[in-house]
Amino acid sequence: MKIGVLALQGAVEEHIHAIEGIGAEGIAIKNAEQLNEIDGLILPGGESTAMRKLIDYHEMMPALKDFKKPILGTCAGLILLADCVEGSEAHIGGMNIWVRRNSFGRQIDSFSTELTVQGLDTPYEAVFIRAPHIDRVGEGVEVLATYGDKIVLVQQGNKIGCAFHPELTDDLRIMELLKEQIQQSKLAQPSNVL
Repeated sequence: MKIGVLALQGAVEEHIHAIEGIGAEGIAIKNAEQLNEIDGLILPGGESTAMRKLIDYHEMMPALKDFKKPILGTCAGLILLADCVEGSEAHIGGMNIWVRRNSFGRQIDSFSTELTVQGLDTPYEAVFIRAPHIDRVGEGVEVLATYGDKIVLVQQGNKIGCAFHPELTDDLRIMELLKEQIQQSKLAQPSNVL
């Protein structure tokens, strides 16, 4: 299994290390052609505005919008996947969610906390760094975790949006969710064997 990490800006190495931790191959994605080589994609944390400028500079937006395989968007990656972003135009889109940037404060306000995540037996230690949150979700979006009254983890089809940083913890269960989506996607693909 090959999982790509959009490697234009942000926490690329940390995500590749986490991918390797779930027994998959991590690939740094720097151009649109590489998207054909992978089974799933992570849009990492970083700075969403900078990422958008680099996506446009490298002419990757059409290929990212057309990417139909499973995607995990973490922190800035969540902002990139949102159909509606407060105070900004949407970027890649594809998730029927409304996102508010930096809603947990500045870098100095970073924190970790235990979250109850739907489908996980024990709490998940989530790391929030200048994190966004999801104001509301539309049709087809399943809320998997909240922090207080803020939605912080969602899934819509084969896309997972995460306000926190699963690559910064040894708990790989969020990464395993992506792996499960990829496995299901592969099973759903028609066989080329006659």
